[in-house]
Amino acid sequence: MRIALLEDDRDTANIMTVWIESDGHHVARFESGGALTKALQRETYDLLILDWLLPDINGDEVLRWVREHVGWQMPVIFITQKDSQEDIVAGLNLGADDYMTKPVDAAELLARISAVARRYRQHPESEASLECAPFRFDLSGHTVMRDTQPLALTQKEYELALFLFRNIGRLLSRAHILESVWGRSADVTTRTVDIHVSRLRKKMGLSEESGWRLSAVYYHGYRLESVAGADVSLAHEQER
Repeated sequence: MRIALLEDDRDTANIMTVWIESDGHHVARFESGGALTKALQRETYDLLILDWLLPDINGDEVLRWVREHVGWQMPVIFITQKDSQEDIVAGLNLGADDYMTKPVDAAELLARISAVARRYRQHPESEASLECAPFRFDLSGHTVMRDTQPLALTQKEYELALFLFRNIGRLLSRAHILESVWGRSADVTTRTVDIHVSRLRKKMGLSEESGWRLSAVYYHGYRLESVAGADVSLAHEQER
């Protein structure tokens, strides 16, 4: 996952980053609430980890801003020294999904991250297919059908299409798409994302007629949306 960590203590941030990235995630670090809220206006993340006591605006104010401007689909974990029952209840009531008190244990932190991610994940681990009419993704064969016709997609086009359809309605930054589809070590630029999106629109026919709209959001990224009246139900066939 792409995780934003808001922690002003550099030693704490360093060790937490090592733990989280050793588990296969990518961490973007912020030392102030203002820096994080500014980044969230142009970037997207899969999870936020917030400290409470910060040099500018505190974590509770950051969480209020996130819920007002980003929405409730963004999972948030508080990690803080504030450990009273009242503080924990206040954090959860503000919209935090979990609350941990410092010092934190590496294994527990990674377990909490996985648990929160599972609650937000819309696709089960065992799914064999994904259906978003008129498209059907065969996850074992890495192919896509439109109605009964197979689409000639490259491997990266397939991975991009699957990522977009697993995040329907969500605004995704170019950097988020790049890291999720191409990986952090790939020697490519966000221009690669634009080129592949353009090709995908043509090959899949993502238009009003198909029931899907893939829109570019200026200075930010892309959003795949269902057009009013389209059949947007997701059907997962479980492996037997």
